[in-house]
Amino acid sequence: MSVVSYQLEGDIGVISLNNPPVNALSHALRLGIQDAVAQAQNDASLALVLICQGRTFIAGADISEFGKAPMLPSLPGLLDIIEASTKPIIAAIHGTALGGGLETALACHYRCALSSAKVGLPEVKLGLLPGAGGTQRVPRLAGVKAALDLITTGTPISAANALKIGLIDKVVKGDLLSAALDFAQDIIAQGAVLKRVRDIAVDNEGISADFFAEYRAHLNKRFRQQEAPQRIVECIEAALSQSFDEGLKVERRLFVECMQSTQSAALRHLFFAERMSSKIKGLPKDTQLKDIKRVGIIGGGTMGGGIAMNFVNANIPVTLLEINHEALQRGKDIIAKNYAMTVKKGKLTTELAVERQALITGTTDYNDLADMDLVIEAVFENLAIKKQVFAKLDSVCKPGAILASNTSYQDVNLIAESTSRPQDVIGLHFFSPANVMKLLEIVRGDKTSEQVLATSMAMAKTIKKIPALSRVCYGFIGNRMLRQYAREAQLCLLEGSSPEAIDRVMQNFGMAMGPLAVGDLAGIDIGYKAREGLTDEEKGDVRSYCIADALYEMGRLGQKTGAGYYRYDAETRQRIADPIVLEVIEAQAKQRGVERKAISDETILARLTFALINEGFKILEKGIAQRPSDIDVVYAFGYGFPAFRGGPMFYAETIGLEKVYQTICQFGATYGEEFWQPAALLKQLVAEGKTLSEWSSNS
Repeated sequence: MSVVSYQLEGDIGVISLNNPPVNALSHALRLGIQDAVAQAQNDASLALVLICQGRTFIAGADISEFGKAPMLPSLPGLLDIIEASTKPIIAAIHGTALGGGLETALACHYRCALSSAKVGLPEVKLGLLPGAGGTQRVPRLAGVKAALDLITTGTPISAANALKIGLIDKVVKGDLLSAALDFAQDIIAQGAVLKRVRDIAVDNEGISADFFAEYRAHLNKRFRQQEAPQRIVECIEAALSQSFDEGLKVERRLFVECMQSTQSAALRHLFFAERMSSKIKGLPKDTQLKDIKRVGIIGGGTMGGGIAMNFVNANIPVTLLEINHEALQRGKDIIAKNYAMTVKKGKLTTELAVERQALITGTTDYNDLADMDLVIEAVFENLAIKKQVFAKLDSVCKPGAILASNTSYQDVNLIAESTSRPQDVIGLHFFSPANVMKLLEIVRGDKTSEQVLATSMAMAKTIKKIPALSRVCYGFIGNRMLRQYAREAQLCLLEGSSPEAIDRVMQNFGMAMGPLAVGDLAGIDIGYKAREGLTDEEKGDVRSYCIADALYEMGRLGQKTGAGYYRYDAETRQRIADPIVLEVIEAQAKQRGVERKAISDETILARLTFALINEGFKILEKGIAQRPSDIDVVYAFGYGFPAFRGGPMFYAETIGLEKVYQTICQFGATYGEEFWQPAALLKQLVAEGKTLSEWSSNS
């Protein structure tokens, strides 16, 4: 069946696209549109309507064609053909018109859309810029400021907003085709004027001499070190200062530069990695899922409350259990406060916030969890307490209920042993704040059933999380690797650096926050209490936590006490370097016999990132993670690793595995092989001259 059809509806030609699931601009679709437009130039039609079948208008380019030899017509070439039509073409939009889809609509002479439709140019999220005239047509219709905001953020806007800024001509209701045909008749009645966007001058009113420099500075703060947003500014500057055709040349040149950049390769890698992470190797596709209609959550603190919000936001009722009524009320108050903030930001109506909170029932009685389909334990990280909770759940929950622990590092197999149904036990590690963070680390116990595993993966999608599967080990994927990263941060402190230097290096690299600032945010007491339950062997080298322990013993727990690795302004919460911390560091170094010396930024960066990478290789060789890209997903969506670097394992590939291996060997000679022993898999790949991608595709 053809992906493009053409037929006459009276004196209006209808070009209908049908390329499921999202009408992506494949070569076949482009060719079909070209042929339909050509046919219409010689028939009895007076105007044309371009409309899509299925759930959406053109939702973008066919990303599977990226990197392949171009096939004519190219999208820019096709849009020239559309714009040059001697008969007006009306784009009829429903669902989403994204990327090349919106660019196609902009090349048409008129645009109408259902009120539920959204439009946008999200290419920047892949490290790209619109490559088919988007940067030249949008400012001609919407103005420079609106164009910059739309294209540099990549965030779609509603049909109402698109109408307001001039991207579309009409918002319609009811049947889209009927409304588009009526709109076409109105255009014919008014003389079938061809409104070609290329012929519109860009309005420079309100654009001062400093405007673009100020906007670039704004982008530098918001999108640190990202190249595509800055290139988008250059394109829109060209739209203002040059002809349409010259502006297109600038856009094409910068699009090619972006496409060939490491940053875009990294972001495209993550795009596919995110979609791959929910696929479980060896799991039958026809695995029957359990129905999750009622969820119980044990623990109403910040984490438990955040988890509850995920489910009620998906319209799934939650029963929240706490130890007493006072704790339960505190938990409900936390949830209410979170919803109030969401309403204040304009992301939710008051009515919806009230409706969602009404789906939460509080209890102090385990028996009220008897009919739950899924129960998630979110109590303190103490194995003995967790085992007690699961033993109780085993006695009250119905057969087949999924029993999940939100543990961030405890042994899920040991937790499962406290029940008579280990096949129903799984780890669901949410990240704080759980109602905001996208990642969900799903931990597969040795006896976890395929049905429970498949249901958990599907449930993640329901509550809009990005899942990544891990086997059982201390800390799973994320925290196991983080332990090595944090160790190197602590050792760099002890050996000569400072909190502000380390955090600056890692933020300049692109991390959302530096490791010491993160420690203050999370609370220095969290790590201290976690170590209390460990043996000396499990704790590791005392040098890797002695500074943190010293700060804890001084009552410096981080932001919550106004002081940790930094001091915090009581009113602004601004971080301030504190000389007292340097004194603590120097005292600990002296006590441990460490002579402090200056450490270069380059060394700090290599030690922290290569510690992550080396542990990532160990995780892969032990089968804890399914694939390298899953590790990248964990770090990009759960730990603030810069997406434009693709995640730690992709970053290792961009550096070159041989360089990573040699540097780790050098660190072993300099700092000791206790921490710097190259992973066997890394050593093997370097010896064989293979990339991690090649290993992954064959494993």
